[in-house]
Amino acid sequence: MNTNDIVTNGMGPELTGTTHQHGGRPVASENVSITAGPQGATVLNDIHLVEKLAHFNRERVPERNPHAKGHGAFGELHITHDVSAYTKAQLFQPNTVTPVAVRFSTVAGEQGSPDTWRDVHGFAVRFYTEEGNFDIVGNNTPTFFLRDGMKFPDFIHSQKRMGPTGLRSADAQWDFWTRTPESAHQVTYLMGDRGTPKTSRHQDGFGSHTFQWLNAKGEAFWVKYHFKTRQGWDCFTDEEAQEMAGKNADYQREDLFNAIERGDYPIWDVKVQIMPFAEAETYRYNPFDLTKTWSHKDYPLIDVGYFVLNRNPVNYFAQIEQLAFDPANLVPGVGLSPDRMLMARAFAYADAHRYRIGPNYRQLPVNQPVHPVNTYAHQGPMAYQFNPASAPVYTPNRFDKGAGYLDDGVSSNSGYGAADELFINPDPHGTDLGRAPYVAHPEDDDFGQAGILYREVMDDGAKDRLAHNITNAMVGVSPETEQRCYWYWDQVDPQLGAEVRKRFAAKK
Repeated sequence: MNTNDIVTNGMGPELTGTTHQHGGRPVASENVSITAGPQGATVLNDIHLVEKLAHFNRERVPERNPHAKGHGAFGELHITHDVSAYTKAQLFQPNTVTPVAVRFSTVAGEQGSPDTWRDVHGFAVRFYTEEGNFDIVGNNTPTFFLRDGMKFPDFIHSQKRMGPTGLRSADAQWDFWTRTPESAHQVTYLMGDRGTPKTSRHQDGFGSHTFQWLNAKGEAFWVKYHFKTRQGWDCFTDEEAQEMAGKNADYQREDLFNAIERGDYPIWDVKVQIMPFAEAETYRYNPFDLTKTWSHKDYPLIDVGYFVLNRNPVNYFAQIEQLAFDPANLVPGVGLSPDRMLMARAFAYADAHRYRIGPNYRQLPVNQPVHPVNTYAHQGPMAYQFNPASAPVYTPNRFDKGAGYLDDGVSSNSGYGAADELFINPDPHGTDLGRAPYVAHPEDDDFGQAGILYREVMDDGAKDRLAHNITNAMVGVSPETEQRCYWYWDQVDPQLGAEVRKRFAAKK
């Protein structure tokens, strides 16, 4: 199946002539309802009127909680380099071409919010492979605010609208961030230039998490994904982003659509960092901590290929709003890791889709794998694929439907073996259940990498914009939270903390 097949999958025929009710009967009028006399009451048994209005009332599905405002497109992944020494995944083998779908989004805003608000920007990629759908659901930053999924609802609540006012609260945001020091690295990214990319085309993407690759020999490696824009970086200033939010709330959505329509197809180079399996135990940072990066000096970027976006959706609702990414969509040769945020997302994303779209959301054309799916799941709301009458709905059974690749297909006393479809990780720290912090590595702390980002990566202009953006975002904080903000940025860098104090005093 190619990209055109993905984009047109599920599209109905173009029909002309008399319209029909949903059951197929010809419609008498799309303009005039049935009344009891010329000025009488509208009758409830005007079937088409009731069906038309009832369907209209149900046109929207619940929006995503985070990442509600988004847009996307389709294209192809091209593998140009040989990384088979690290992974047996078919989509990463040399010269392979795989259809892709990409969705860009903000995090905190609702569907109708401006896509140029200062925010982390989601960067989600689906690969429609011959071995199943493979999703990398990341952002335009290599890190995140948290390292444990338990905190995620609290984080999102602090960024969303407050109960009494229905308004977003700078005090709530900063109160949460400053009481969650692990957020410092990501907040430094957010308050810098990456928080206001000018377009979706002019930003990098990251898988952010640590994942696992497994090669044909059964050797495991830890991997981080990087998507490097060929268009070059381009960012708004804080003031430009706010101005554009008022002029065109859909600026980035419009930009991507128009660029593809005119044939200016955006391209991202796909690169990875590879960490040998054993080095994870002794690396200077805990490599599974989502608030940390791996130094490019320690693990340089390795070329894999590129993907290009060259097809716009035919129907935004069907193909972007109902496009359901899931970090648990894995294929042989790729896996998860002990990253707690990743493991939490492997549950939460599919559960969110079951709520938003229904338990059979994977049957929607845009979410279907390119090969037939053999499963014992059946029934449920909106099941429009059903099993043949001869197919059993339970396993084990006496029929030829099949079972798992570790099962013997004869009895339920089978299926034992390594869970290498998730990840291989001989546990060096014991297997007793408990609640423990991440294992601290020699250089692990909450503010160190944020300080490196400020001192060693940002130039003087970027440092100036960072202090400016931080103090803009602090407007509205309570006196107590204001003091916590000063402490927070002092920990990142004393010079930055002093600059935040000076500038915010002038803005209060």
